[in-house]
Amino acid sequence: MNDTVKKPAGRGRNFDLPEHLKAYKGVWVFIEHDRGHVHPVSWELLGAARRLADTLGATVSGVLMGGPDEALDDFARDAWAFGADRCHVVRDPALKGYRNEPFTRALTELVHRHQPEIVLLGATTMGRDLAGSVATTLQTGLTADCTELNIDPATRALAATRPTFGGSLYCTIMTLAYRPQMATVRPRVMSLPRRDATRTGTLVEDAVHLVEAEIVTKLLDFIPDASRDTVNLTYADIIVAGGKGLKNPDNFALVRDLARVLGAEVGASRPVVHAGWVEAERQVGQSGKTVRPKLYIAAGISGAVQHRVGMEGADLIVAINTDPNAPIFDFAHIGVVGNAMQILPALTREFRAHIDNRTQKAA
Repeated sequence: MNDTVKKPAGRGRNFDLPEHLKAYKGVWVFIEHDRGHVHPVSWELLGAARRLADTLGATVSGVLMGGPDEALDDFARDAWAFGADRCHVVRDPALKGYRNEPFTRALTELVHRHQPEIVLLGATTMGRDLAGSVATTLQTGLTADCTELNIDPATRALAATRPTFGGSLYCTIMTLAYRPQMATVRPRVMSLPRRDATRTGTLVEDAVHLVEAEIVTKLLDFIPDASRDTVNLTYADIIVAGGKGLKNPDNFALVRDLARVLGAEVGASRPVVHAGWVEAERQVGQSGKTVRPKLYIAAGISGAVQHRVGMEGADLIVAINTDPNAPIFDFAHIGVVGNAMQILPALTREFRAHIDNRTQKAA
């Protein structure tokens, strides 16, 4: 359903939208929540939606779906604070706890009823599952794992950019002849908008037709995975990451030592994960996590585009590599040409000494 526009945005001919699609207006964000907490990617998407809607002269709406006893009104107030003009709220017992079938039915019914021009979802486990089902049901285009969202001035269409060909190229995709235009965006790709608690909006109560007996899957219980590694890479303030330049898995302990001193999370490039040095949850990049820490230390990472798309939003990037021509030096804020196996222990010693001195002064 997606039409790939090969000409640069704004240089193509004006596109005449089919008459029956001109009624589609507004930008929607599916607000993902689970067990009383909204996933931060929803607020990030509201910031992107606000920018797109302002370009189109349209409104931003959040979509909240859940059980009658869930705190959807509280989530709606947060959505207004992050840029939404209104929130469509669906309360139904069948929507307590995520299941693909009732959520797909509810969201597609809302789209048919209100006809939004653009629908955005987070590229999370839930968002990816729901977006594909909804787009297929609506028979419209879906661009997944986007790194950038814009409005094309020639067509007023959503110009969704994503990596392709293994991350070696970027392509911009526009769904010209179908509505709504749908896209998913991974957490931390978009910056979190400023929260304005004084903003208010409109709450729209929407009822949908859901019959529990007609839903095949049943949610019996929730059992947390007690053995799951508690890696919080996506929202870490400091990340120390290592790559194949560390030569062997024993040397990767130097990354962990520095991370421990800094109170940081440990990250890794794809080759390190594939080699089995660290678990997959620590991979940063196109096929791993997208991060936006305040400090990102990359040791022995060349900086291929597959890794770059996952961490280039960091406030400060410090790169350590023996190759002065490594691609990572093209976008790192601080580059250190040298042996990471020597530099990492030195950094660990200095940071530990600095922390110890500060602790002694405080005492």
